[in-house]
Amino acid sequence: MSPTVRSDVLIVDDHENQRQQLRGVLEDEGFRVQDAESGERGLAALGERPFDAVVLDVNMPGMDGLTALGRMVDADPELAVVIVTGENLIQRGREAVIKLGAFDVLAKMPEPEDLVAVVRQAAELTRSRRTRRGGAGSGEAGSGGRGGDLGILGESAALRTMLETVRKVAPSQGRVLIHGENGSGKELVAAAIHALSRRASGPFIKINCAAIPKDLVESELFGYERGAFTGAMQTKKGRFELADGGTLFLDEIGELSAEAQAKLLRAIESGEIERVGGTRPVPCDVRVVSATNRNLSASIESGEFRQDLYFRLNVLPIQVPALRERGADVALLAESFLAAICAAEGRAPKTLTREAIELLQGYGWPGNVRELRNLMERATVMVDGDTIRAEDLVIWLESARAGEDAVGLRGEIERREADAVRKALDSAGWNVTQAAAALGIDRTNLHRKMRKYGIQRH
Repeated sequence: MSPTVRSDVLIVDDHENQRQQLRGVLEDEGFRVQDAESGERGLAALGERPFDAVVLDVNMPGMDGLTALGRMVDADPELAVVIVTGENLIQRGREAVIKLGAFDVLAKMPEPEDLVAVVRQAAELTRSRRTRRGGAGSGEAGSGGRGGDLGILGESAALRTMLETVRKVAPSQGRVLIHGENGSGKELVAAAIHALSRRASGPFIKINCAAIPKDLVESELFGYERGAFTGAMQTKKGRFELADGGTLFLDEIGELSAEAQAKLLRAIESGEIERVGGTRPVPCDVRVVSATNRNLSASIESGEFRQDLYFRLNVLPIQVPALRERGADVALLAESFLAAICAAEGRAPKTLTREAIELLQGYGWPGNVRELRNLMERATVMVDGDTIRAEDLVIWLESARAGEDAVGLRGEIERREADAVRKALDSAGWNVTQAAAALGIDRTNLHRKMRKYGIQRH
């Protein structure tokens, strides 16, 4: 996966101390925050640059928050706005404010964890809406270019086969289970399915099941009512409700506990959820798309995963190919990532030498596209000049040093080969082309042996 996206948040509140408190909480969690002291200033800030979410006070002099909300929604319908207000409005007018276009309503000076959770969800919704407007966006599998309308970069046979499957299943209402290794791009595939579905105008809400603490699974998925437990200061929607009319992406579904699996199965079968502390069912029209890097069939055999839930989720299976199965895409992805990262870092463009590309194409990529992207980011920052050579990259690739595990005759052969490679490189002044010629092998083979034995220039 690409590095975590930092969200840009605008706080609009006429009280400076309240702005600073809200700002401090959000900045501590990694948000980039700008603030404005009035509705007028808030609208002006939105006109200057895009934000992922707005935290908006209601009671302000001049333009009040509800007027500002209406204008913000009119100007940018994709922007999620969180209202903060007094207890009276929450009790009496919450639904009315939501109908005006607010994403959610929080009590003034909310608990830090509630503020962070709601703003994070709002930012995700905004980005999801903008992704649908502009295409399937970027992600682990690469973006733009030759992947067509799905926004997935690549031209290998394995990728084309997967894309054909995505286009077939996307228009249906059937649940999809995406299988693939870590870092292969499962989330991007899920976003593409949503973008090509009949639900594309609805929300695309995602949750990583492996990241939810066991005691918070139910409240994260289904939400809770005010007073349901200590710290529940106001009602909070869960991911199912947020995804109503759209798609809910459950990443790493195989990590859910047995109890969470049972509750998820019930929600899927009934089409209804019940908030924690609630007394009435809430209907949710949601298409569930799941993903896993585990062998769920084996998990069923071991009793770790429910068979009935597996059959509900695995209606339309999709296999995301590992990067080692997409050799024709490696150069395309590497150059695309490199260009994008250089631009984002404000650096001059860098290029990969032919030897560097050959090295990347010969590597096994245990971390898949995520590893390739991280490698390009590291090279952008760490390599001086505008050219990235194979020698620059080989030291960062996964390797196993000669002799660590090898024993007997095989170990002796490997140790001698590693020693010969080191001597050839030293004699050639670490010119890989000359060293390869001296050894009677090609450059790609030499790079492979350097990686295998963990040989790097000191």
